[in-house]
Amino acid sequence: MLNQPDRSVATLAEDEDGVAIRVTVNGVDHERTVSPRLLLSDFLRHELRLTGTHVGCEHGVCGCCTIRLDGETARSCLTLAVQADGAEIHTVESLGKEDALGPVQQAFKECHGLQCGYCTPGFLMVVTDYLEKNPEPDLSEDGIRLALSGNLCRCTGYQNIVAAVRRAHELMHAG
Repeated sequence: MLNQPDRSVATLAEDEDGVAIRVTVNGVDHERTVSPRLLLSDFLRHELRLTGTHVGCEHGVCGCCTIRLDGETARSCLTLAVQADGAEIHTVESLGKEDALGPVQQAFKECHGLQCGYCTPGFLMVVTDYLEKNPEPDLSEDGIRLALSGNLCRCTGYQNIVAAVRRAHELMHAG
């Protein structure tokens, strides 16, 4: 393979002016100069090396790129990095650590709520948001499926994901 210059999405074109942004991601402040057309998903993955946020469809349909932006779930593949200037962002990396999983992560592990895992970061973010914002969530199968309806999984039949949501609710309210 030939050595070629880095043409990553975070690199500014020679004739392009960058835009300075400041964001707080998972509690850490970051300042960068970025291309005005850089997607937030690409900023997180390529500039900050937070690769837990996946890019699936790049049209906002699948939900793999779901993050929390100022406390609301958002599709990072539809959001420009410059739109997040001044924002507080939480990615899937904020939910726990390898040796100390968060309750939603633990529930997905216990209930086998994933197969290939590609869609899992988006599901984890949506489920966390749903359970944190709804002290008495609708835990019926229909209620959970409605809450998850913006995320797609091509591997499972969703049964284990539904079970994981119920288990996550139990873990979040244990004790």
